[in-house]
Amino acid sequence: MPSRIVTLPGDGIGPEILAAALEILNRLGDFDYDERPIGGASIDAHGTALTDETLAACKQADAVLLAAVGGPKWDAAVAADPTAPRPEQGLLGLRKGLGLFANLRPVRPSPALLDASPLKRDRIEGTDLLVVRELTGGIYFGESGRDGDTAHDDCAYSVGEIERIARIAFQSARTKVTSVDKANVLETSRLWRETVTRLHAEEFPEVPLEHLLVDNAAMQLVSRPSDFDVIVTENLFGDILSDEAAMLTGSLGMLPSASVGGDGPGLFEPVHGSAPDIAGTGKANPLAMFGSVALMLRHGLALEDSAAALESAIDRALDGGLRTADLGGEATTEEATRTVLANL
Repeated sequence: MPSRIVTLPGDGIGPEILAAALEILNRLGDFDYDERPIGGASIDAHGTALTDETLAACKQADAVLLAAVGGPKWDAAVAADPTAPRPEQGLLGLRKGLGLFANLRPVRPSPALLDASPLKRDRIEGTDLLVVRELTGGIYFGESGRDGDTAHDDCAYSVGEIERIARIAFQSARTKVTSVDKANVLETSRLWRETVTRLHAEEFPEVPLEHLLVDNAAMQLVSRPSDFDVIVTENLFGDILSDEAAMLTGSLGMLPSASVGGDGPGLFEPVHGSAPDIAGTGKANPLAMFGSVALMLRHGLALEDSAAALESAIDRALDGGLRTADLGGEATTEEATRTVLANL
């Protein structure tokens, strides 16, 4: 029976890169697709960024493939009325509803793109790291509000939340785990460091562990990225550091991600946004979306051979000179898709 994939085109360039991804998937196997609205498109159609029907469909799927959400149209609506629905609420609701507490962002610059990074080649050569970001706790999900000219956003973590994300980091490690916090200032970070240290001693003593303060980690990530293996951190820090790490690859358009949790389906999406300024122009780089498909095949559908074949095809296409506009070239979305398919 074919695997069932819920597809969420979303906004901006989302429908374009999702269509390209389905061409790739159709070459690799037989899958059943169920397309649903999310983000701004869902707000326009249903008044909410994530409908109960879409969430229910995702819960019944084998995997969920998301393209992008957001755009200035809905930003303007929120600016005019702060209570208006925001496209990003769809993504946050989906993560929460599916219990996706771990975001995995692999960062491995393609050898063909080492000179596309703003960092010197000798700085990034050999980089192959994984950012493991806690996804359902911390300041993004804490109490927030305003009282006159004062605003607050509360950050909270429990031992259980820290343990489960740390386990994924230790299980993913090949050489070591770097746990990132701000334990010299924040009480949540002190709990984070204590919990990770204890879990390491009790369950993973064979895996080397180091702790870095987040400001130092941000500096080390650009000065010695190849020294990292697995970086595990809380929601806010992970959001920032994973985008910083993306620039090691030369473009946000190259970075895929996977969000996983318990026994339910995973969510797979490119890191870049909806890029509304180039929507409909055919200039979108689909490679991060293709990388997300590879992560879905590996982590969501247990199709390792297909995942490896797709990643190899992407590398060979880049080795052959494929460059989209964000990589300094002129290849269109369609041309990039055809080139990867030719190497698959």
